[in-house]
Amino acid sequence: MFGSSPVTIVITSEADTWDIDASSCLGCGQFVDWDRMPDPEQEARIPQDILSKSPKELKKLAREGYWAASRALRAQVYHQLIQQVACRLVTPDALVYRDVESRLFGKPSMSSHPLPEFLEGCSMPTYCLNLEGVTALKKILICIGNLFPDITYSPILPSLVALLLHYSEDEAQCFENISRLIASNAPHTSYIDQSFLAHQASCMTFGDLANKHCPAAHKLIASTSENVFEVYSEWLSWLFHDLPFNYAIRVFDVYLLEGQKVLYRIALALLKQYRLSVTSAELQGTDIKADLQAFVQNIAEHVTVDKILERAFGIRLFSRKEIWLLQMANRKALMERGITMVQSRQSFHLAVDMQNFSSSIVTAQEMRVIWSWIPERFSLFPPLLLFSTSEDGCSLQRFYTCCEGYEPTVLLIKTTEGEVCGAFLSSDWSERKKSGATSGFFGTGECFVFTVRPEMEKYEWVFIKKPELAKAVPRSRQRSPSPSPSSLLGSSPDGHGTSSNRLVVPTPQRKGRLSPFLAIRHFLLPSKTASMFMSGSREGIIIGGGGGQALSLDANLLWGRTEHCETFDNLPLCQENFKVQLLEVWGFQNA
Repeated sequence: MFGSSPVTIVITSEADTWDIDASSCLGCGQFVDWDRMPDPEQEARIPQDILSKSPKELKKLAREGYWAASRALRAQVYHQLIQQVACRLVTPDALVYRDVESRLFGKPSMSSHPLPEFLEGCSMPTYCLNLEGVTALKKILICIGNLFPDITYSPILPSLVALLLHYSEDEAQCFENISRLIASNAPHTSYIDQSFLAHQASCMTFGDLANKHCPAAHKLIASTSENVFEVYSEWLSWLFHDLPFNYAIRVFDVYLLEGQKVLYRIALALLKQYRLSVTSAELQGTDIKADLQAFVQNIAEHVTVDKILERAFGIRLFSRKEIWLLQMANRKALMERGITMVQSRQSFHLAVDMQNFSSSIVTAQEMRVIWSWIPERFSLFPPLLLFSTSEDGCSLQRFYTCCEGYEPTVLLIKTTEGEVCGAFLSSDWSERKKSGATSGFFGTGECFVFTVRPEMEKYEWVFIKKPELAKAVPRSRQRSPSPSPSSLLGSSPDGHGTSSNRLVVPTPQRKGRLSPFLAIRHFLLPSKTASMFMSGSREGIIIGGGGGQALSLDANLLWGRTEHCETFDNLPLCQENFKVQLLEVWGFQNA
């Protein structure tokens, strides 16, 4: 682990010092300690046309582990793929490295040099490199620090350089290849996060994806860890630190072809596999962060690399552009918290203060789980009580007055039978005024409903679980209006919504606020009821619709009803007809 500040390296043989040997440029494979490799690689005959195959064919071969058959093939493919990466016009190459290396390290075989600041607090796996390889790794990282001064934090760089050294002819070629990955400027994609801000945004994005795609694992982690974000902040380390070499190099194979999106897939697959191997009882009192790390380090005891990749590619993620937009939204939230491009590491604390949080409906532990369900960019901010029937009375008008201006909000309901349920509502309640007399539905696909007692369960928009039900909207297609819930509320006899049998999910009207999960995605939906997220009028509020209402409340906030609905495909959240004992609405401080 690198220290918190740059130090001068004195040449000794200790593991935490850097022995810089100017004569360490060796041939391909000469950086490897073969005695420490997991198993000898069996060389296979290389087809003559392998490097001329289409990107689609190469992607298929990489996923199937074709490169593992030949060390020479993998070295050739790596170099060719990286040379094809679109990158900035002025990107340091092998010649630049040789010049800088000569200038920095000079002719003497021994010299001392400061650590690059971007390695502060980062670990440095060596992946079976020999002494010459470790020396080369450190020299390359020092040169990166000199030639890429804008890099302020990049914990996976040492691992990537170490892996590339296995398949590089010399230090200069390795440096040139890693430089191209650093300088990649392909749209909506990146290979290497280069600031603490970008790294934290990626961790938040993984948290969002885990929430969506690994609900069982996410629920387990949220119920046993005081800081879910801290657990997910290690997701890249699982791949490029904790995985054994023969697993990590297979990840690297597909990463070069598919970019960072594939890393999310594989980390999600590891998380799913971890959930299969443990129980809640086993984790009580356990450091789940350390337990996950140990699980990944010993992954070979649980699943083969081929099986984990197969499961990873079976996870249907959003598009690269949508994931990029989510990362940008998370960046924006971090910047609102004061994180800048140039700062180094900073500790994050759980948004829900377990000491000071107080609700008349849920415990701090229950709120922590609810907070773990909401998008990461909002869970950075602590909860703020906006409305409570115990303090503000049972008035719908007062409800609207207290909640307007806040987006998003969390609605909590406790019934007279002691059941607790609620909803995460992505849009400001003032949006209801834009529908006029028709009291149309509004909100985005980030809305969800949930139960807390007797069991905790979350019900998301049906198209998260079943995206195949929707089709992409042609750009030329005009957006249809939302269906009107007026007949459900009894407020307007002539509000009928659209006559079309397909509906496009409305995008949020507020400029400047990114809602990348599904709000930015346009669908042709199979029914009018597929996007009934939230609605409000003088007669009451409705959340979820189509064949029933997930939640509906009257104007006095005293009586409610819950049913299965098409929007969330939920079970009734409590007894179908219920009386409200308490109702609270929570917003987000500074959100």
